[in-house]
Amino acid sequence: MTRNSRNDIWVFAYGSLMWRPDFEFIESEPAQLRGYHRAFCIFSHIYRGSPENPGLVLGLDAGGSCRGRAFRLSPKTAPGILAAIDAREMIYHVYRERRLPVSLIARDGKPRVEAHTYVADRAGPQYTGKLTRARMVKLIRQGRGTSGSARDYLTNTVHHLNQLGLPDSRLQSLLQDVNAKD
Repeated sequence: MTRNSRNDIWVFAYGSLMWRPDFEFIESEPAQLRGYHRAFCIFSHIYRGSPENPGLVLGLDAGGSCRGRAFRLSPKTAPGILAAIDAREMIYHVYRERRLPVSLIARDGKPRVEAHTYVADRAGPQYTGKLTRARMVKLIRQGRGTSGSARDYLTNTVHHLNQLGLPDSRLQSLLQDVNAKD
């Protein structure tokens, strides 16, 4: 059962929002979302790549589960913050904003709260579908956009998950492959 108080407004982060939220929040906690997994399934033509040399960014794709970070917002500032997050995340038109239950995994009993969450839209124009490991490595190595490289994006995500005590072995293995010599 979800336990939001009437005024609680939460955002679930699984990629760059974890380590670069760019908004004020009241609290932040490790959280888990069930029914979706973190995947490099979005071509990036702006933030981490270009139309000529696309990079990859993360999306929440159907199935499995994902551990990330939940942010609780102030009810007074939430509308403006949510609009800013929408502008940032919806630039590609490959995400769908949903309100989904997430578990606050550091709290006793792991209470669930309803959180604003961005999931991959499989019909979106930059949704990649399932890529081979070699193709992911190539796209992450080549991607560089207005927010930096796709490699830095992967590195920062792995680092932040480790700092939260939520290591992701699949991302760590992918980072090793991206950093390996050819």
